[in-house]
Amino acid sequence: MTRTPDMVRLLDVDPDLGALLNDSRRDHAERELVVRTHRLPVGPWDVSRLAGATADHVGLLIIDGILSRELVVADHVSAELLGPGDLVRPWQPTSRTGLLPVDAVWTVLSPLTVAVLDRRFAAEMTRYPEITAALFDRLSERSLRLATTQAISQLTRVDRRLKALFWHLAERWGRVSGDGVIVPLALTHRILGQLVGARRPTVSTALSELAEREELIRRPDGSWLLRGDPPDAESLARKPAPAGQAASRAQDLMRPARRFEREQRAPEPEVVTAIDRLRDALEPGELRELLDRRRSDPPDNAA
Repeated sequence: MTRTPDMVRLLDVDPDLGALLNDSRRDHAERELVVRTHRLPVGPWDVSRLAGATADHVGLLIIDGILSRELVVADHVSAELLGPGDLVRPWQPTSRTGLLPVDAVWTVLSPLTVAVLDRRFAAEMTRYPEITAALFDRLSERSLRLATTQAISQLTRVDRRLKALFWHLAERWGRVSGDGVIVPLALTHRILGQLVGARRPTVSTALSELAEREELIRRPDGSWLLRGDPPDAESLARKPAPAGQAASRAQDLMRPARRFEREQRAPEPEVVTAIDRLRDALEPGELRELLDRRRSDPPDNAA
């Protein structure tokens, strides 16, 4: 295959993909897995041009930069941040059935470089199942991050959501400095609101409160500085309910059948005996047919 300037060795730009390979197989994979790269500038990304991609294209692997995917339902928007190591398939429809109107909007937040894992790469990758397993791990990690962000959006008070979100982002993008942990993401108040499920004015107010407490500060270059310790489960939990109220809530959550069966009286012994005799006298299935017929018969008119 002829090498062009936009082609790179995949394991050179993403070494972690080869973590499961032994030294010998890694050497072969480094030479054979060569992919084309594509660069995107900051701004909206029109993915309609990718609509012709066939199902056997693996996807686009982000090598550098930050990408956001916003899912729009009516006038509500939920955002996801994507970065190096994430695999995306922008040509994939947001809804396969069309029962719920959902639109996807893609935006490049910082200059983006993606590796094109096309049909040719898919054929070459069959010789390296370790690479396939690593890509599946990436998808699983992305799913876990999405679920975590969803859980954060359910926290009470927007300032707590924002603090939890930035510590969550720091796990992936943060770097430690003498003043605290720097999260080098220039995120606007609008996209922060989409990440935590809040309106922009509410986010602005909450960020001001966090800055006053010196817990989260925006730096001149647009990045964010986290100070203090990460929140623990107790600080994120709702106010504990009194013991009696907690027991009552647990009772309310119990399935009705489980709840009421304690209050029901045991059947009389003679009733149980009659049912057993009837079951023994009938062939399998006849008892159900008899009961179904009985239910379908119209009730006798009262005299």
